[in-house]
Amino acid sequence: MAALTHFSKPYLGLVETGRRTVTVDVIERYEQVLGVAIGTALDPVRITHEWLIADTPASTYLRAGRQVGTGLVEALEARVVELRHLDDTVSSSHMLPVITKELKAATALTRNAAYADATGRRLFTAVGELAQLAGWVASDAGQYAQAKQLYLSGVSATEVIGDRVLGAQLLSSLSYQIANIGRRDDAFLVARSAVKGATGATPVVRALLLERYAWAAARLRDGDTVRRVLDAVDDAYEQRADGICEPEWVYWLNRAEIDVMAARCAIELGAPTQAEPLLIRALGGYNSNHVREVALYQTWLAESYAKTGDLDAARATLGQAQAAAERVDSARLLRRVVAVANLIDRRGA
Repeated sequence: MAALTHFSKPYLGLVETGRRTVTVDVIERYEQVLGVAIGTALDPVRITHEWLIADTPASTYLRAGRQVGTGLVEALEARVVELRHLDDTVSSSHMLPVITKELKAATALTRNAAYADATGRRLFTAVGELAQLAGWVASDAGQYAQAKQLYLSGVSATEVIGDRVLGAQLLSSLSYQIANIGRRDDAFLVARSAVKGATGATPVVRALLLERYAWAAARLRDGDTVRRVLDAVDDAYEQRADGICEPEWVYWLNRAEIDVMAARCAIELGAPTQAEPLLIRALGGYNSNHVREVALYQTWLAESYAKTGDLDAARATLGQAQAAAERVDSARLLRRVVAVANLIDRRGA
């Protein structure tokens, strides 16, 4: 198997005896060699548990190939930021192949190039961030299995450099997908573990991780946990300061986004009247160029109207979201539009 997969015998011995985490790369190689699908071994709850309790592994860098310098890494880091911001306005179908191509190239560097330890850390960080972005875009496009694989491959990259915070971001992103389309108790466990394991998280990062934890709790209708965690979101966000360097990937989280999540949780818990003012205020100041997000939040406002009995307002608001859905290629948005349209039809019957 070592000869067929090109992994070393000692490494595969550790993997097969359970002393090393099974990574996406190993599973893919085994699938190719054996000719069978074993991807079901990528259980998010199990991997999250292993990520949470595992010691930080020693960094192991390949020493063959061309030396990677800071110039190349800086260009890659700038590209990651560019792609992340493009996702605000460009459809998932256009973004996904671009991001996965960048991820594949960056991953190849980690395997085949030579670099100093400091450069390697930045390189693996870029791989982790690209995997998170690719997973998020794949999920928006309805490619849920691919998104899960991308998220977990990113976790593997962060484990190499012991970056618990970025690993938590990846797992938390995966919990959000699971909460929406999978086992809600699994989503809750993954989201809670991400919060617990994010050692050294900055205030805004912690607020983001807690938001997804609150959403997972809301999907379980666990009102006590939702209220407690949303309070913790507010506390964490208020601790931000100019002297604290937040990672670039939380650039989008602000008070309006926090209000939107609080509104969504209120709707899930059966309190739509609490949601309406939060959503109206957030939408009033939102960047209209972010068509997908505006439309998604309009679906939540339409749902709150429907559940309070104002069906005319619900239909009008959902109509705006439907118009946007025709211009934006987003399975996530389309799923929301259909769900709320069905809700309005039931309420109006």
